[in-house]
Amino acid sequence: MMDMVFCGTPQFAVPTLEKLVAAGFSVKLVVTQPDRPSGRGMQSAESPVKRAALALGLPITQPDRIKNNDEFRAQLESIAPEAIIVVGYGRIIPQWMINLPRLGNINLHASLLPKYRGAAPIQWAIAMGESVTGVTTMRIDAGLDTGDILLQSEERIAPKDTALTLAPRLAQTGAELMIATLAGLKSGSITARPQDNSNATLARILKREDGFLDFSRSAKEAWNRLRGFQPWPGAFTSFRGKTLQLHAAMPAQTFAIVPAAHFAIQSDRLLMGLAHDSALEVLELQVEGKKRMSAHDFINGYRPRNDELLGR
Repeated sequence: MMDMVFCGTPQFAVPTLEKLVAAGFSVKLVVTQPDRPSGRGMQSAESPVKRAALALGLPITQPDRIKNNDEFRAQLESIAPEAIIVVGYGRIIPQWMINLPRLGNINLHASLLPKYRGAAPIQWAIAMGESVTGVTTMRIDAGLDTGDILLQSEERIAPKDTALTLAPRLAQTGAELMIATLAGLKSGSITARPQDNSNATLARILKREDGFLDFSRSAKEAWNRLRGFQPWPGAFTSFRGKTLQLHAAMPAQTFAIVPAAHFAIQSDRLLMGLAHDSALEVLELQVEGKKRMSAHDFINGYRPRNDELLGR
C-alpha cells in the first residue's frame, strides 16, 4: 500500500481521488482550497474535492498558503508520503513539496502536453478547433506544466462536444491514467521523458472578453469558441443596446450571403453573418434581462431586421 497526499479542488479532480481510494492507495491527507463565497447569497461553499473527501472519510486540510507555511510543511513531512498527487489544486507547488516524496509530485493535466499548458486546456483545445486532445501525467517541476511526461492518453473531441461534455470524460480517463502511472512508477516500467518546448502552447486563464463575438472570425471559428468557452464566458454580442448571449448555434449552409454582424431570417432559421461569407445558425439565445429562448421565439418576439448592426 502506497502512502500519498492528494491535492485538488475542482470537480475534474474528484474521479482521480475516488479511483485512488478504490484501488487501495492510502490517501493520508487531502489538501484543497479554503471554502469560498459562492452563489447569489455568497454563502461559504466547499470545493468538490472537499465534499468527496468527506464522503470518503479522509482527513482534510485547507491552508490559505502553502509556500511559507511551517505548520503545513511539518504536517506533510510527518506523513512522509511516497507520492503527492496534484489535480487542479490551484496553487503553485513550492520546491520543498516537490522535493519531499520519493516518487515526486505527480500531476494530471487535461491536455496532451506540451500543447495547452496552463489554466484552461480543455476550453482552449475546443476553441482552437482541435479534433483530438487527451490527458497527461507528469512530474511537477518549477515551471508551468513543464515537467517530464510519464503517460498520456488521447480523447477524441466530437463536433457536438463542449467544455462541459468533454471535461467529465477527460476526468475519468485521467483517473485511470493516474492509477496506471503509479503502478508503472512502482514497478519501474515507466521512463519519464522531457517535453519538447518548441511545440508548447499556452491555455491561459479565460477572461470575459474572450466571449465577445469577433465578426472578423469565420462562423466555424466562432462556433468553436462558443463550444469551448462553456459555461463561461460563452459567446456574446450586443443587440439594440443590450447584451445578447448565444447559448447554442452551429455553422450554417445558406442560400444567400449574410453580411457580417447582421441577422438574416432564411426559411424560419435565424442566421448570424460572420467573416468570409460564413454564418452561424443561432438555435438558442438570451437577451440581457430576459430568459433564455429559442431562435423561433426570438424571431417572433423581436423581429430582427437585416439592416441592424450587431456588436454596437
